[in-house]
This record gives sequence, C-alpha cells and structure tokens, in this order.
Amino acid sequence: MTHILFLTLIWYYIIKKRLHLKNIDKIPHIPVLLNEVIYAFNDISSGQVVDCTLGYSGHSSQILKEHSSIELVGIDRDIEALEFSKKRLYQFQDRVTFIHGKFSDKLNDINLSSTVAILADFGVSSLQLDKENRGFKFDSDILDMRMDQSANLDAKDIVNGYSEDDLIRIFKEYGETKEHKRVTKAICSYRKNHKITSSKELSNIIINNSYKKGKIHPATLYFQAIRIEVNSELIEIIKLLDILETKRPKGLIVALITFHSLEDRLVKRRFREWSKSCSCPTGIMKCICGNNNNLGKEVNRKPIIATKEEIKINPRSRSAKLRVFKFKN
Repeated sequence: MTHILFLTLIWYYIIKKRLHLKNIDKIPHIPVLLNEVIYAFNDISSGQVVDCTLGYSGHSSQILKEHSSIELVGIDRDIEALEFSKKRLYQFQDRVTFIHGKFSDKLNDINLSSTVAILADFGVSSLQLDKENRGFKFDSDILDMRMDQSANLDAKDIVNGYSEDDLIRIFKEYGETKEHKRVTKAICSYRKNHKITSSKELSNIIINNSYKKGKIHPATLYFQAIRIEVNSELIEIIKLLDILETKRPKGLIVALITFHSLEDRLVKRRFREWSKSCSCPTGIMKCICGNNNNLGKEVNRKPIIATKEEIKINPRSRSAKLRVFKFKN
C-alpha cells in the first residue's frame, strides 16, 4: 500500500510539473508579420538586437533561434509581459537583457555602438486587449488602458477629468472621429451626475450618441484615442525616431510595425526624410548640396502587410504594416 502511495505521489508531481511547463510555453499573443521581420533581419550575423516592445517575445524568441551569435535587449513597460518573457526566453538567458520601462527613456541608457537591428511593434498585445483587469475591452467593468500599470494616468482620469475641449482634441487628433463633438458633450453631460468607472459604461455612452452602424464597433476609434493619450503612444514613436536619427550606428536595420494611419504616417514621413539625397530648398534650379545627404534607404517603399493566410489565423494582423529602413555603413 505504501509502495502504491509513493508511486502515486511521484506520478502526481510529474503531471504537475508538465502542466506548469505547458502553461509557461502557452503564448498569449501571436506576433504579427513574424516571417517578414525575420526576413528583414536575414543579413545580420552578430551584434546586438534591441526589441523596443518585447511583449511576449514572439518576434525575439524567433530572432534568437535564427541567429545564435546575436545578443538581445528586450524593453517593455508592461511588467506582466516582461516576466512572461523571462520564462519563455530562459534557454537564451545568457544572451538576453531585460529592461522595464518606456523605450524612449531606456534607449538613451543603452550603448548602441554594437547594435545591428532595432525592432518595434507598436500594437497593443492580445492579452492586454482581452484581459478584463486591463480595462481595454468595450465590455470591461473597469476603465484603465495603461500599458504600464504603475503609471499615474489612466483612462478613467482622462474621461472624468479632461475638459470638454481636451476630449474633443484627442478624439479628433488621435481617433480622427467625425462625431467627436456630439460624443464629448454626451460624456461631459453624463459625468456631471455619475463618475464613469467602466469601459462598458463609456462604450454605451458612445454607442447611444453615435450614428455609425456597421462591422466596426462604434467605440473603437474613441477607445483608440484615449489609449493613445494614456500611453503617449505617438510621442513615444517620435522620440524613438529622434533617437535613431541622432544615435544611429552604421548599417543599422530598423523594422517598425504600425497598426493605424497615425502611427504609419509618422514612420513613413521620417523614413522618406532620411532617404532624401538632396537637401536644397524647393525652387533651386541646380543642386548645390552635393546630393549625398541621405542617411540610408527604405528597404520597402510600400509597407509590408499580412498575407491572407496570416489574417485567417490572426485577424488582428489585418491592420499591421511593416516598414524597414537601413542606415548607411
């Protein structure tokens, strides 16, 4: 009897261990344009790769597998994602450095002299979108939307504390919504008597004051605008581009994934500026600048988008756009 009990305990321990490992390996976020990112970094052989938005390390894990001589720095402001990636990338621990914080801050602390590639995926992870306690969902009982849950400003502060003019501004600029004035007035009217504390509550106000009917949820662009404001998302992209422009090492490959036109526009314009050889003012009949002022070249003039096969597997990839730039050697 004792022998049977002993074997049962061993078997229980083995099963528990297997289940634990299985849970660690279960990936809560599917990386978009993975094959395309790997292809963009195909020519690198050694040096440092910086993943500015490590997330659940979908891209980085594959980069480390493909390039055995590469060292990786993974930055993320979401501590939950960072802790997950530490477990997922455990087999590469001697080649990976993890940094918690905003990449706009942390990149300035990193020695980029040996960096051969930089990756940033500006999208919100599936786990952040789907988890009830993160407050990104339309039907969530809380209103948060912080990528870094230690940050002071959250969505609830914006919805209840911003002036009517400021709400109109962010809905117009970051959501590019047409009914921003009507919706803002409804929010301001509602909050006079009731503090808005849930995404569900906010979503219903928007639905009841929006004429848009169709496949896209009426609150989508308004939630996008609030999320961008909470996390300073566009400011982060501008700061990243500024850092790359001033601190770029020779031959650096930059791969940036955007998910809406506001993000893509920033990346596209800067890449085009970096690609210009002539810096003469408009109207000059003959070039006098030497026509050799470009910082490098766009690897792809048009953005790389997901294939039909990828969109079937991961519908959220349909709005992803990858742009790649290579600085001069």
